[in-house]
Amino acid sequence: MELMSSENLPIILHTLDKLELAIDRLQERTSSIKTVDDFLLTPSGTEKLDAACMVIIAIGETVKNLDKITNGKLLSTYPKIPWSQVMGARDIMAHHYFEVDAEVVFKIVKNDLEPLKKAIAVFKNSLSS
Repeated sequence: MELMSSENLPIILHTLDKLELAIDRLQERTSSIKTVDDFLLTPSGTEKLDAACMVIIAIGETVKNLDKITNGKLLSTYPKIPWSQVMGARDIMAHHYFEVDAEVVFKIVKNDLEPLKKAIAVFKNSLSS
């Protein structure tokens, strides 16, 4: 994939690796969460909710940086992911933290991470070939 300069390729691949690690860590740390109430009804659940929000913020910020270093050319090659929503979730959680909806976080954790991991794998594969 010749979308960006070869000098940025190591940075891009490293950024993709960081995203993959963050997603794996988030999935592992929330594996015991089976319903949104698991985030809300215990102190440990609330801690997991807070931690999940922080990792989602980091993922969104990293996606923004990835888009910047690829001059907007990489993410658009995988339109199945609503990239603006990934970045927007970061903005909402970072700037309106006390308005974060546990249902939204639960949905992200349970439904949106696997497709994001698939996109990252596709990017890494296409950039490595």
